[in-house]
Amino acid sequence: MAEAPNAVRGLAEDATSRKRFLRQAGGGGVAASLAVFIAACGGDSKSSSKAAATATPTMSAKSGTEQFGQGDLGIANYALTLEYLETDFYAKVNNSGMLKGKAADLAKRFGNEEQAHVDALIALIKKAGGKPAVAPKTTFPLDDEKSILKLAATVENLGARAYLGQAAHIQDKEILAAALSIHSVEARHASVLNLATGATPAPDAFAKPVTADEVLKTVKPFLAT
Repeated sequence: MAEAPNAVRGLAEDATSRKRFLRQAGGGGVAASLAVFIAACGGDSKSSSKAAATATPTMSAKSGTEQFGQGDLGIANYALTLEYLETDFYAKVNNSGMLKGKAADLAKRFGNEEQAHVDALIALIKKAGGKPAVAPKTTFPLDDEKSILKLAATVENLGARAYLGQAAHIQDKEILAAALSIHSVEARHASVLNLATGATPAPDAFAKPVTADEVLKTVKPFLAT
């Protein structure tokens, strides 16, 4: 399953593999995400852009997702756990009835897409011979439409950065393809919600990765004990 040193690096350095990978993964949006992933890895190949070459984040040998399993399966289960959290958030929001009109429609659509991410990751983990993580119990402060949309923006922005934070650790190209595809959608969700809350849709020219430790610390208040 492993492809050393990592799948992103291999795609950065091999144009033929990169083109084949992008055709299989869906093209456009994934291509943009791949460029960001390469930048996050500090790519230094000729095929890397100047921005990628100047990117500074460095990744340690450990992904920080070891509590969810070793290697790519641990990363996939980490991602699955975050997707469970997002899916349950939207389910609770939709059941609350606090959102109306376009905001309610948006929450339903995003919830369905997060559920699709859950289903895809479960299938991928099983295909790789792993055991999918169990969905955690969640709790969210759902007070009013404004606070709900702000929390949704926080969760989606965090989700996009979480996938980016695992870029340098992914070994298997099939898992990378899933991560890229989901990262792209999470970023789009975040941009829409940023607009809905009056924030800048894309606050930075380059997306910033976040470590698993930082992500888990942020979502801890939303996990019921």
